[in-house]
Amino acid sequence: MGILDTLGEVAGAVAAVEGAEKLDPNAGLLTKGIAAVAGFKGAGALESALGKKKEGEAESNEADAAPADDSQF
Repeated sequence: MGILDTLGEVAGAVAAVEGAEKLDPNAGLLTKGIAAVAGFKGAGALESALGKKKEGEAESNEADAAPADDSQF
């Protein structure tokens, strides 16, 4: 899913630049560039956090689904 990750990061960058333009219509190139980098990195971090959360949920579901050995000796 490498291409989907990259598309998500690019979408984050575009959204950040659009937000910067809404806040400051006269935003310069440096401001837009910083917003793009922040959006790109922020989207990547968000995807990583969601991925870790999904992995944690999958592990807990596997632990719940494991059969319990309730045999008594």
